[in-house]
Amino acid sequence: MTLQQLKYMIIVAESASITEAAKKLYISQPSLSGAVKEVEKESGITIFNRCRAGVALTKEGMEFLGYARQVVQQMELLESKYIDKKPAKQRFCVSTQHYTFTTNAFVELVQHFGQERFEFILNETQTHQIIEDVRNRFSDLGILYLCDSNEKVLKKLFKEYDLVFHELLTAAPHIFISKDHPLAKRTSVRLDDLKSYPRLSFVQGIYESSNFSEELFSNEPVEKSIKVSDRAAIVNLMIGLEGYTISSGSFPKYLQGDSIVSIPLEENEVMRIGYIRNSDKALSELGEIYIEALKQYRT
Repeated sequence: MTLQQLKYMIIVAESASITEAAKKLYISQPSLSGAVKEVEKESGITIFNRCRAGVALTKEGMEFLGYARQVVQQMELLESKYIDKKPAKQRFCVSTQHYTFTTNAFVELVQHFGQERFEFILNETQTHQIIEDVRNRFSDLGILYLCDSNEKVLKKLFKEYDLVFHELLTAAPHIFISKDHPLAKRTSVRLDDLKSYPRLSFVQGIYESSNFSEELFSNEPVEKSIKVSDRAAIVNLMIGLEGYTISSGSFPKYLQGDSIVSIPLEENEVMRIGYIRNSDKALSELGEIYIEALKQYRT
């Protein structure tokens, strides 16, 4: 198979449609279909499932695409350095749960790197997607947490996908609420104190369960529950609806930090936050810089 064919496969996967990918590539749909079939025949696997809505990667296809991306990226580095005579364009991607310190460390990475040509990606996303991003080698690292309730399921998935988890820091659970919340003056709270208020949490899509939740105690039943997809929305709901969310205790001032308070949650649990990577892929120089930036947040 050729480098051009690998590029085709990446565009098809990102487009989820051979027809749409062909338009982006300025080639005919039959030519692209033929290229896909040729790669599948040569590799001996089915890379895409076909359906009326388009195409979707198979389990084997996800793994194949991860390696294809690596090959294409390395060739782009070679072309940049030896043909275009430009400094190599470095790529680094992190997929993460919604934590302030992962963003702060990312800022430090960009500032430290300081070269003119780079492609950095910070992807705040759902827990299962973080795992898939690293497994498929789209992301160099994935940042998430383990606790007593999710460890068994997530570690089994890590083993299946050939990923390794490295613990970076531990955090006792806290709640975030508005400074005007009825509980805002408390030095600590328990879950029972929160029963009359809306619980705010991040959407996990089809993997909506305590094993993939970003919040501790998500399996505890509540009368009022609101799920959102981004940090800004969760802040507005804390302020406007007296909602609360459970997290690590670190909150950014730029997201209305003066209006939000963090209060310790008196429950017997701890968040062990760390990163996952492919077991056969060592940390790159950029990865090491990023991890060192994260380590300053150890408690």
